[in-house]
Amino acid sequence: MTGRRRTPRLRVVAVSAALATGILVAAPVGPVQTAQADTVRNAEYWLADYGVQAAWNTTRGAGVTVAVIDTGVDGSVADLAGVVSGGTDVSGVGSPNGQTPVGDENQHGTMVGSLIAGRGTGPNDGVIGVAPEASLLSISVALGAGVVGTDDQIANAVRWAVDNGADVINMSLTRNSLDWPTSWDDAFLYAAEHDVVVVAAAGNRGSGTTEVGAPATIPGVLTVAGVDRNGDASFDASSQGITIAVAAPSEQLVGVVPGGGYVRWAGTSGATPIVSGLVALVRAAHPDLDVAGVINRIVSTATPKGEPVPGPIYGHGLINAEAAVTADVPSVTANPMGSLKDWVATYRPSPDASGAGPKPIAAPENGDPAKTAQPKASWWPSVAKLTMNGIPIAVISVFLMLFAMIVTAAVVHVRRVRRRE
Repeated sequence: MTGRRRTPRLRVVAVSAALATGILVAAPVGPVQTAQADTVRNAEYWLADYGVQAAWNTTRGAGVTVAVIDTGVDGSVADLAGVVSGGTDVSGVGSPNGQTPVGDENQHGTMVGSLIAGRGTGPNDGVIGVAPEASLLSISVALGAGVVGTDDQIANAVRWAVDNGADVINMSLTRNSLDWPTSWDDAFLYAAEHDVVVVAAAGNRGSGTTEVGAPATIPGVLTVAGVDRNGDASFDASSQGITIAVAAPSEQLVGVVPGGGYVRWAGTSGATPIVSGLVALVRAAHPDLDVAGVINRIVSTATPKGEPVPGPIYGHGLINAEAAVTADVPSVTANPMGSLKDWVATYRPSPDASGAGPKPIAAPENGDPAKTAQPKASWWPSVAKLTMNGIPIAVISVFLMLFAMIVTAAVVHVRRVRRRE
């Protein structure tokens, strides 16, 4: 079609990485704006500031597949034409190919996907991802709203991604609890055993996540914190924790939404796909590296920021895409972010060799990321479970206590009245 170029809308939104309810939220924070497509491309400051464009001289991510476990990636939008190579729905409410956005805030997955592997709408137009020649798998989840339970959706999604060729898994979501279910042990171990890098968001203070939660607390996961345009820790669009690996931009981001159009947004939901795109570049440039080697390249070439290093705010520092792809980095045999296999062997209750009973669960040691997310006693559900299952157990307990007190008082009163009669 020829004629005057259509001017897309650029909507201003803030996006949470995920909430205690498990719902991914996009809330308006300013007036609707308009912008030419080249203005959208120019808004992607991280491409130049964090060495992405320089890394493109070596690779643009060809041959690497990134699975996006989110609300669904709409592969029909112009910026993602030819990008989504497959997908599925694990929620029970989406389409078989995973490309029909699901959930209350169904724009989220498409925005995330565009930051990983968007190809723009022209040489200098539209959103281009960090790894524009990589392909995506779209795995739609409806956290807290699917036919399948939320925890099972995530476990099933991770396994499906591994079985269908993912080299990287992007998880811009959080359970909002340090602990996670044993089904995630199996799924994330499955990913590690099949050499798949999992990248997860630290979460956002602005949406109530003051401390990093699972899956970002799982040993071996590449956890991403967020920084502002100046490279300083984002107060609202990031959270902190000792499992943070690196930091990436989480403010003044721009992405594509289902059906077309562009939005401004903020949150580690956006910082995470920037790092997933970087993982794709590293895997394309160094196809022989395993998970440990890939993650080591990213954390060891990061620009140190803050004290100590690594630390709970920036991890090892700000990502440097060019260095991660091209620098001479010594090989490693262990994942810098810890071993889930070792953690499970140490901390999950299981019969000891003599059959005398379960192993005691030791308290986590704050200096060791592999010992961060200790499971709580099985009779008390996690924060995520409490919020997803409706009325919290604590509230129910208080209600029952008050009810018992009222009944007791009524019985005493009736007895007094009868004695007087």
